Order: sequence, then C-alpha cells, then structure tokens
Amino acid sequence: DGNSKISSVYINNTHGMDDDDFYDRNLALFEEEMDTRPKVSSLLSRLANYTNLTQGAKEHEEAESIGEKKKASKSPQMGTFMGVYLPCLQNIFGVILFLRLTWVVGSAGVLQGLCIVFICCCCTLLTAISMSAIATNGVVPAGGAYFMISRSLGPEFGGAVGLCFYLGTTFAGAMYILGAIEILLMYIAPKAAIFESKYPEGEGAALLNNMRVYGSICLLLMSLLVFVGVKYVNKLASIFLACVIVSIVSIYVGALVSAFKPPQFPVCMLGNRSISGHEIDDNQCAKTILLQIKEPVETADANFTVINENSTVGPTFDPSPAPALVEKTTYLWKQFCQGPELNASCDEYFFSNNFSEIEGIPGLASGIISENLWSSYLSKGDVVEKGSLKSSHVAHPASTQQPYVFADITTSFTLLVGIFFPSVTGIMAGSNRSGDLKDAQRSIPIGTILAILTTSFVYLSSVVLFGACIDGVVLRDKFGDSVKGNLVVGTLAWPTPWVIVIGSFFSTCGAGLQSLTGAPRLLQAIAKDNIIPFLRVFGHGKANGEPTWALLLTALIAELGILIASLDLVAPILTMFFLMCYLFVNLACALQTLLRTPNWRPRFSYYHWTLSFLGMTICLALMFISSWYYAIVAMVIAGMIYKYIEYHGAEKEWGDGIRGLSLSAARYALLRLEEGPPHTKNWRPQVLILLKLDEDAHVKSPRLLTFASQLKAGKGLTIVGTVVSGNFLQSYGEALAAEQTLKHLMDKERVKGFCQCIVAQKPREGISHMIQSSGLGGMKPNTVVMGWPHAWRQSEDPQAWKTFINTVRVTTAAHLALLVPKNISLFPSNSEPCTEGYIDVWWIVHDGGMLMLLPFLLRQHKVWRKCSMRIFTVAQMEDNSIQMKKDLATFLYHLRIEAEVEVVEMHDSDISAYTYERTLMMEQRSQMLRQMRLSKSDREREGNPGSSSSRPDAGGATRSQAQLVKDRNSMLRLTSIGSDDDDDTDGGERDRVVSTGGGSAEHHRRVQMTWTKEKTSQYRATHSGCSTPEGFRDMLSIRPDHSNVRRMHTAVKLNEVIVNKSHDARLVLLNMPGPPKNTEGDENC
Repeated sequence: DGNSKISSVYINNTHGMDDDDFYDRNLALFEEEMDTRPKVSSLLSRLANYTNLTQGAKEHEEAESIGEKKKASKSPQMGTFMGVYLPCLQNIFGVILFLRLTWVVGSAGVLQGLCIVFICCCCTLLTAISMSAIATNGVVPAGGAYFMISRSLGPEFGGAVGLCFYLGTTFAGAMYILGAIEILLMYIAPKAAIFESKYPEGEGAALLNNMRVYGSICLLLMSLLVFVGVKYVNKLASIFLACVIVSIVSIYVGALVSAFKPPQFPVCMLGNRSISGHEIDDNQCAKTILLQIKEPVETADANFTVINENSTVGPTFDPSPAPALVEKTTYLWKQFCQGPELNASCDEYFFSNNFSEIEGIPGLASGIISENLWSSYLSKGDVVEKGSLKSSHVAHPASTQQPYVFADITTSFTLLVGIFFPSVTGIMAGSNRSGDLKDAQRSIPIGTILAILTTSFVYLSSVVLFGACIDGVVLRDKFGDSVKGNLVVGTLAWPTPWVIVIGSFFSTCGAGLQSLTGAPRLLQAIAKDNIIPFLRVFGHGKANGEPTWALLLTALIAELGILIASLDLVAPILTMFFLMCYLFVNLACALQTLLRTPNWRPRFSYYHWTLSFLGMTICLALMFISSWYYAIVAMVIAGMIYKYIEYHGAEKEWGDGIRGLSLSAARYALLRLEEGPPHTKNWRPQVLILLKLDEDAHVKSPRLLTFASQLKAGKGLTIVGTVVSGNFLQSYGEALAAEQTLKHLMDKERVKGFCQCIVAQKPREGISHMIQSSGLGGMKPNTVVMGWPHAWRQSEDPQAWKTFINTVRVTTAAHLALLVPKNISLFPSNSEPCTEGYIDVWWIVHDGGMLMLLPFLLRQHKVWRKCSMRIFTVAQMEDNSIQMKKDLATFLYHLRIEAEVEVVEMHDSDISAYTYERTLMMEQRSQMLRQMRLSKSDREREGNPGSSSSRPDAGGATRSQAQLVKDRNSMLRLTSIGSDDDDDTDGGERDRVVSTGGGSAEHHRRVQMTWTKEKTSQYRATHSGCSTPEGFRDMLSIRPDHSNVRRMHTAVKLNEVIVNKSHDARLVLLNMPGPPKNTEGDENC
C-alpha cells in the first residue's frame, strides 16, 4: 500500500490513461515539435515497413504520399545460389566461349591468351568488389548498375553510364543473336543459306548477308516472345543454363578422354599450309592416286578402284609389270593446276611441296602445347600455317582461288582483347535481381564474386586445355574449315561435337532473350527517373508495367548491330559500353571511400580505394587497348549525355558522391586561394549585385542582373543580394520567398551565381552587413553593383538617397570597386544586341584600370560585341593635349585595347551666376537643417509644427518638412533630420545635385510648405530654443564656401562637355567622385 501511495504522487489517474498518452506525457518536453521530429517508435515502425522498390521511382513516391494500402505480396525467398550465382554464370558464359576462345588461343598463344583472360577477369573481379561495397551500403535498390551509379555519382553520371549500360546490353543482344545464327548457318544447317557465292572472294559477303536476313528474323521472333510475356523467358532460362553447363562439362570430359583416345579429325596440309576440308570432295589428301582397272575398258572413273595414295612430286610410274594400276589426279590437283592431266601446268608452291595429314586433335598427352605457347598473329588474307612442318617456300603468294584456309581479319593482341571481353561481362545479373533476394546485402557480394571466380577458372583452364589438346592450325581456323566445317571447340567435346553445337546454340539464344528482356527495363527505369527529358515516352508501357516503347527502341538498336553482321565487329562496341559502365562503378566506390562520406558504411568490408582505382585504370586501359577510336566515340557519347542532363535534365538530389567531391574540391580551392592576395593579372570583377524588392517581392530593377550577366559572361563569382526589412524571427519566411524570387530571376537571365538575403531592421545596416560578410575566403566580391536611386526626389521613401550615400561610403571603406548604372531600364537586354554604336569612357582620374577593363569585358558579350570604344580624357590649361593623346594611345597599345582616343580641353571660365546660386541654395539648406534638427525626446514631447506636414515614424515620432522660396524658379525643400540612430524612418532629404555620370539638370518641385515671416514666427514660438530669428537671419545672409562653388562649377562644366561629346554613345562610363569625407555634409553631396 505504501508503495502504491508513493507512486500515485508521481502518476495520477494511471488506470484511466492510454499507453500512448502516457508515453507522450513522458515526452512532454518535445510535444511542440512532434510534427517535425517524430517519436523513435513511430520512426522504427515505418522503417520496418520499408518497401524495397526502386529509389526515386515515381510510382513508389506517389504510393507513399497517398498512403495506398499495399497488396499482400510474398516476401522474397531467393538465396545466394539461385538468386545470384546461377544468373551470373548464365550471363557470363556466352557465345565467345564456344565460338571464339579457341581462335583467341590459337592467334595469341597460350601465354598471351592467359594474359588476355587474366586481365579481363581481374577487371570484372575488381569491379565486382566495388559493386559489392556500393550494393551493401544501405538498402539495395531493385535496378542494378544504373541505380548504383546514379545514386552514388549523381543524375548526370548516372544517366550517362545508365545509357551506356543500356546500349551495351542491347548490342550484347545483337551479338548473341549473331552468334546463334553463325552456329545455325555454319554448323547446324549450312544448306539453309539464302545467298551463295560462286567465287571464293564473295563468300564472306554472302555469309554476312545471310547473317543479316536470319538475324533480323530471329530478332523479330525474340522481340515478340519478350513482348508476349517475360514469364516464358524466365521459364526457359533454367533450360538454357543447363545447356551451358552440359556443354562446358563435355569439353572437360573430352579433354581428359583425348589423353587416352584422341578423336579422329585429320587435317590436310600442303607443305605447312592448311587445306580447307570443304574443298576435298573425294576425301583424298594427295596429288595423285593409283587406281586398279576392274575391266579393261577405258571409260569413266567408276571403273577404277583406289589401291594406293601417292603424295610424291610430279607424275610417277610404278615399274611393276601390273598393267591394271593407273595413276589418276585427285580433286585437289584440279584446284592447283590448269587441268586434270598429269602434265598440266601447276602452281609453283603445289609443285614444290607434298600433301600430308596431321591430327587436328593430338590429345592432352601429345605435348602440342609447346607449339601453341607462342603467338601467331595473321594479317587478313594470310594462309593458316603450321610452323613446325617443313616446306620449300617459293616466293609466291597464295591465291584466294586455291583451297587454303585463310585468315578473314587481321589479328593482334589488342583486337583479341576487345573480342574476348564480352565473355566476362554479365556480373551485374545478381544486383539486377536484388528485389527478389532474401538477404541482398549478403547474397550479392558472395554470389557475384564466386561466379566470377568460377568463370575465371573455366576460362583460364580452357585456354590451357585448348592449347594442350588441339593443333595450332585448327585453333587458328576460326570456322573449322580444316576439320570439314566442324565447330572447333566441338571437335574436343565428348561424346560428339553435336553436344556443343546444340548446347551453344540454345545458350546463345537464351542469352539474347535475357538481353532483350533486361535492356528495355533499364531504359524504362532511366525514363521514369525523368532525368533525360526526351526519354520520357519510354517510361510508359502496358498496363502490367511491361516496357512496350522501350522494347521497340531496343529492337531497333539491336537491328543496327545485326546489320553490322560480324560478331568480331560488334563485340568491341559492347566492350566499350560495358567498360565505361564498370569504370564508373569503380570510380563511385573510390570516391565515396576517399571522401569519407558519413553515409558510406558498406557491410562488405573487403574493399579498398586502391583496388577501385586499379579496376578503373584497367577499364580505361582496356578501352584504349581494344579499340582507341571506339573508346573515344563511347566517351563522347557519355560526355554528350552528361552535358545534356546537366543543362536540360530534371534537378535531382540523391546524396551522390559527386556532390561530396565538389565540396572537397571547393574547400581545397578556397584554401589555396587564401594563401596570398591575387596577382593583378588574375584580377577580375567578383560582383555583388544589390537588388531592391518592392512590397510584392518583385525585383525593382531586373536589368541590373542583365547588365551583370553581360559583364561577367558566365565567369567569376556573382552574388545577388537583397535586404528584407524586419525582424529575422518573424521575417524568415519572407527572406526565403525573396531568395526564391532572386533565384528565379537569375535562372531567367542565365546568371550563374549565388543568392544572399539578409533580414535587418534598417536596410542600410543590412547592406553594410552584406558587403562585409559576402563570400568566403578568397572568393569574396571585389565589386559592388547597385542601381542609381530612381526618382529619389519624388520617392515615397525619403531615405533613398541616404541609403545610397551610405552604401557608397561602406563600399569605399571596404576598398571595393563600385559600379552604378544609371537609367538601367534603358540598357539593352540579352536578346537585343547592338548592331553599332560607341562605348564612351571618360577617364578623368586614374582608378587602377577598372574603367578600361569594363568596356573590354562588356564587349566579350554578344550584346556589345559590335560597339566601338572611345576614350576621352580631360586636359587642363597647363597640360600638353597633343602629347597626352600620344601617351594615351601608347598606354592603350600596351594594354592591348583598341579604341579611339580624344583629349578634351577644359578652359578656365568664369563661374556662372547659376552655379553660384545653386551652391548658395545648398549651403542655405544645410544651415536650415542644422537649425531645425530636434532631439528625439523633443519630437516625442511636442506636437506638429504649425502648417508643416508631419508624419509619425516607426517609433511614433514626427518629422517636419519645410520649403524655402528663394525665387519663382528655385525652391528648396527642407527636411528636418533626426538623430543618427533614427534617421531610417519615413522622413529624409530628397534633393541632390548630380555631379556624376552625365547627370541631368536638376528639377525643383514645390512641396507642402512655404516659408513666410508669419510661419517663421509661428515655428519659432512653437520650437523655442531650437532656432532663433537671429539664426534664421544668419541663414539668409550666408555666403557660399569657395571650394563648394568650385565643385559645383566642375560638375556643371563636365556635364556640358559629356553631353556634347557623347550624346550619340550607347553607353557612357565615367569616374564617380566619392562622398564628402565629412558625414555632416551629406545633405550637400
């Protein structure tokens, strides 16, 4: 009981309280933030229900946002063996193993053949290690290589590599189909050929045409099968895999059997040259044969019986007295000689050498491997020869009319690498099926690496077995002509070559179907990510999600590969695309490891960035080794896709490694820039553009950005800034909206740069803070661009000029350049290039060369490119204007700037009455302002003065405005200025003389109040102590300061000269005088 009482002190009403409420009360400290920071329990329950769908798939995101009820689906149950290992085996073992590996071994020799296989297998093994690290870093998306790379390297690299992978898979489908048709036409049904050539020279072309026709038919049938349903393809996959395994086992068994009982495949040789078995119609590998006459009637060959073969040189006569034996020429004799007669004219090499037969498959115990160790590369048209056989070589090239076995293409180490590499691709098959795996993070690394090790062992052992069992002549015979058209690898198979022929045919058909199934889905995944706009149509498909349009495009691209028709030409193409893909997988892993991204925590720990870089280097080397021009084309295609996505693709943020790389590179570059001040040669305007927003958050002078884009031409730093008045805690939303407005305008004007929005109580303070704090390290702005205060005399904001002057002061204090475009609304837009005109530069005082640099930078842009440049400088009476002009021309020559030069002479002249009057009015105004200035407390205490207009300011204080009538043409409005800490309110001085930049003549406007004797008395009575009649009388009897009169005189004269000389110029650039050093004189500036 005591315990329960104690507990009830702390927890009340425990029986009537729900568990969730109780839990929330324990978290009452965070209850206001529950909408943005959920409870851990709810977060964990959401993570447990995470669906392993494609990251970024639109349907998945929509389904989550709407909250659709997911259909009850079976949980994936596939393990490592069935889900990863076997699919990888099926994809890796392909057409090259059966059709080309023997030829690769024969041409390159066993040692170089092992080297080729080892390099390619190392490449895929290192890539698989990198891929395993990426695949086990978080939940594996069901999408394979494209999703790995795009989520690791960003949408640009992801799209480029994804399309390369897609093209590689599509061309792989074309290659498998060509391989299947080659097996069909060469080894299964040679009679099915549609095109046949009567001459040996045309046999190659006829074969290619047959491949094109049958390949196109096969592609159409396969595409229809894929279109009808993928389930049929998946059902056939296990059958095709069984065919592959049976074929490989038969090769190993055959190799072992050959050690005891080699299969009989005789090869006919003339000297050391191999003879095509197709050409031996009578099965006689000899020049002549001895025939026995059954009946003594000289009739046709049917009456003869072969008794003995004779391979001696020339016609020979047996001295035995048997009259029934007659020497007869063979079919091969007719191929080398002019006729069947024994005395016919024959080929010189044929006459000098004898025929002999060798064993095509000497067997494992024959020691033939010693001959096959070294390479034997051939040029196109060379005869396949056996180096160990003797022959009397006569300098007589072999004719294509003769029945030799010829090399159909020129071979080299690099070519063989390109042709063999497709046989090691297919390592992504396991990661592509990650959605069906029970434990993808465990299965993908183990299954993929085991599959690569298995296939590597098979390939390496096959190279050794082929070199140890098959004669080099047969190995170099690509199509098996010397063994009467048998598939070369089939001659080694046990129990019959048909095991390999049928097995390889079905396995290549299956691999082709897999490619035609996988490629459209990859394209559909890229299209659905919406990073490449013109591919959007391929994201659509049938109601069940089958990619119909993508399949159509895949079939069309595969048809291009089939029209190439040669397996040896298609293989290097897909080698490039796959190598490009593998290169970026390695790059992704290496980057993530080196950048130490916080999110990079793969479960697979047997990786290292050096392995990834080694894999990347091997990929790059293999690309250029196999075919440098294909490599360049593949890189150009990938580069074009990259730039296209960068400029036109949708913005995606996938937390990719390239973003991390950019951050690291930017940090490194900024630290380097910090090491010392920039040299004069490297100086360029790093611009801070100050924009003003109106009440509706619209930019008042958008042409300032246009001008900046013309000035920068996309180079250097550009920061666009604005100040939002108010308190940061309340105005944060307004600041974000202002930033979005600026970004939208920058995109519209194509200005590359950054936005900065500062919230401050007073705009002047905000601008000061922005000028001080903008930029980072060495990337700080060195130039401020701001607009001329537009219509500041009529402006509702009487502090416009005050803010302007303050900004000029702050910029000067920060030692920054200041550009103030006047009449900015009249500046040309980027779509309005100037066809002619001048840019005039008025070089009055030296400013470090900025004035000369501006027109040069502007003329880099298309808008100002056709404008000429004129430079004016002002000469005084004591200056030699002719010498000045020469010096200026020389100066411009050294600066490498082309411009017209003119020296304007400013003669001394009397100061005009207008100038004197203007100066006098300014000083009277200044004096009056001093007399009328009230303290803040006085203004709060006292009411409005007489008939003067007053308005409450932010603090409830009032301001008085007054105007003095000097004469009917000149009126001067006066504004009482409050204390410095409160001068940002609605009152303020609004009248100034423009003494810079071609300033227009000053216009004066009557406003609100006229000073008369009565009003002066009334004001004095109201503000006793603030001003006295004597003070006002002093103000009316004031005399202007001589230096001020001289300044006004200079401004007026310069204005006249500039308007006179530059009235036809498109743009006038001139030095702006700085503000008065004495801040008390701001109202006179």
